[in-house]
Amino acid sequence: MSNTALITGASSGIGMEFARYHASKGGDVIVTARREDTLNALKSELEQKHGVKVHVFALDLGADGGAEALYQQVKAAGLKVDILINNAGFGGQGAHIDRPLKDELGMIDLNVKALVALTHLAAADMVAQGGGKILQVGSTAGFMPGPNQAVYFATKAFVKSFSEGIDQELRPRGVTSTVLAPGYVETEFAQAANLEGTKLVSGGGKTPASVAKHGYDAMMRGDLVTVNERGLGFMVNWVIPLLPRRQVLKMVQNMQAK
Repeated sequence: MSNTALITGASSGIGMEFARYHASKGGDVIVTARREDTLNALKSELEQKHGVKVHVFALDLGADGGAEALYQQVKAAGLKVDILINNAGFGGQGAHIDRPLKDELGMIDLNVKALVALTHLAAADMVAQGGGKILQVGSTAGFMPGPNQAVYFATKAFVKSFSEGIDQELRPRGVTSTVLAPGYVETEFAQAANLEGTKLVSGGGKTPASVAKHGYDAMMRGDLVTVNERGLGFMVNWVIPLLPRRQVLKMVQNMQAK
């Protein structure tokens, strides 16, 4: 029985830990990211440790047609995707008009457009195959607006809304879609997003391995939305929606200010 997971953004952080966790359960893995050398090192690690097959596809998923190119390469290799984990994404600190427009649009291309395209393609195959699981890596940022990371927060709000909507559509057809909405995680994200030195990261975060396990297990249960920290989940679901909007905006802006 096939048990192959396609994982985007698998060259570091949570994505790499998703691959390790799935492989530890005996599943084959398709990994993609831009860093081919890192993916090949992961392939060697997982195949030697767990005796599974790891397939490497190195490309820029956020480039025009990147998701479609990945899908075609996977199909051409004769591989069947049973689990899709849309993990690839990035953020960027700073006021929207002070950031390069190409960076903001590139964030939308990867965090939203590539995720939608890959979901569309893979989910159609899953329905035809009789079932499947999808995990969309969102963020607690998706529960609120985010001054100083306005586009990133907006992309994660899209991911949350999109995933919940398609789950309702797909569940009767044998496919579930789960949103993992973690708080801050100790990965390369903060450095890449220029968030070092902000209050958001000063208190530290959860490990990528613990977040990956939490999200993967929630996906396998078919949960709709999951936050990896109970207190944080209560905050974004029950407290923040009741606070005055301006208070939330100031709070988020302050956490991400330098």
